[in-house]
Amino acid sequence: MKTATDDLVIMGRIVAPYGVQGWVKVLPDTEAIDGLLEHDVWQVGKDNAWQARKLKSGKVHNDVLVVKLEGVNDRDAAFTCKGMLVAVPRGSLPELDDTEFYWSDLIGLIVRNQQNVEFGKIIDVFETGANDVIVVKGEIERLIPFAEHTIVDVNIEKQTMLVDWDEDY
Repeated sequence: MKTATDDLVIMGRIVAPYGVQGWVKVLPDTEAIDGLLEHDVWQVGKDNAWQARKLKSGKVHNDVLVVKLEGVNDRDAAFTCKGMLVAVPRGSLPELDDTEFYWSDLIGLIVRNQQNVEFGKIIDVFETGANDVIVVKGEIERLIPFAEHTIVDVNIEKQTMLVDWDEDY
């Protein structure tokens, strides 16, 4: 069954209040750090509780964004946003080719290697500079490079990823 959140792509998260006038710090999960600022309206929330918030103002500040969202007018209101995710409608994003994925689409995929050993689920994706890395949590936590020589197949529909990765790594 398709839900409203299926039409959203998570693009970052609110990590802290900024100042006393309702500004918040946002850690973006976008290719360009200022990519989220191109969207006038954000969906803010988590799980199935999302609320549209108009972006009033924003700028890059070191490795985060500092933004003013409509309806968040003081530090207390900004503090209630801490930990919430920021998403935008999938339809507002560029079309991807078959070898590209939004990070939020990878979260939750079950990862197996070519010997059919299940490693667990992807719980995070992060950038290292050389390549992106997936964090797979099962019996142990594994860091696997999201690179052409490592990722054999990604099937979003079946929620699986096949990797060329030894069980002992």
